[in-house]
Amino acid sequence: MITTADKGNSLVILQTQQYKAKVQDFIDKNNFQSSTTNPTKRFQNQVRKTINHSTALIPRDSKWRYVNLNPSAPSIKGLIKLHKPDQPIRPVVNSRNAPAYKLSQLLTTKIRQFSLLPYTFNVKNSTELIRELKQTPVTPTSRFASLDITNIYSNIPIKETKQLLKNMLASNVIDHKMSSEILNCYEVITTQTYFAHGDNILTQTDGLAMGASSSGIIFEIFLKYFEHAHLPILAHKHKLVNYFRYVDDVLLIYDDLQTDIHTIISDFNSFHPNLQFTKEKEQDNKLNYLDITIHKTPISVNTGVFRKLTFTDTIIPYTSNHPPQHKYAAIKFLYN
Repeated sequence: MITTADKGNSLVILQTQQYKAKVQDFIDKNNFQSSTTNPTKRFQNQVRKTINHSTALIPRDSKWRYVNLNPSAPSIKGLIKLHKPDQPIRPVVNSRNAPAYKLSQLLTTKIRQFSLLPYTFNVKNSTELIRELKQTPVTPTSRFASLDITNIYSNIPIKETKQLLKNMLASNVIDHKMSSEILNCYEVITTQTYFAHGDNILTQTDGLAMGASSSGIIFEIFLKYFEHAHLPILAHKHKLVNYFRYVDDVLLIYDDLQTDIHTIISDFNSFHPNLQFTKEKEQDNKLNYLDITIHKTPISVNTGVFRKLTFTDTIIPYTSNHPPQHKYAAIKFLYN
């Protein structure tokens, strides 16, 4: 069979049984529960009931916009991680026909509108990161390391994050009825964490639904709370020079005379049982992070373009029938 690689815009040719084994291996390692019945109809009824009772969140003449007609269970496929040992899959769940798909989009919009999340430690892209690195003081004992959060979406604590969202809405003086309806939507969406794999229906035991558009913003709520509650303590204890995060990838700069990466990662992993970090240290004064190579000198930081070995350097031909903005975006991506 022919499928897509996780990175590099390349194709992968492999035996169908080998692909199925990789997907099954992912399922086995993540403790999904198998269901004997398809809950789509029951979930659809929950969504309709929530929409009908949402008088402040959804105007009466707009309720039809958030009902997914003829819904079906989300489906999973795997993108092959050619750059990883044993080439596992990155799961991609298609939720476009799921009962809560449109309601999930609405929740994302409302959270962004009402919660006003602080982006203190986030970087928007590589360009911003490079600018920040140029302003970061570096000494001969400075060290770089990247941290990655293990299975972030399936490890977000749902009940704890709901309370965080409730607190954020209250602190922004959101009307009680509006706040209540947003939290009801949150409850419905975060319980519909299921997908189809072949003839089987599987459900996540915890965490956010893979493929739901609201999962990204909900995960940010929890992670920002984690950062604001614990990072000042860690920064003071380990004398961290700087901390940056892009989604679930973290870049740390620390002083080797003040601490070491093993102690830092141990403290990171001790703050919450659901959050576990893995690390990658610099090698020969170099570290690859996002799509840049960070090269450390005794007094400064230089950066270069990093491409994984699987990168194909292929972009949309100018003569194709794609929209012009897609073509410009491809050039902008390579430039940045």
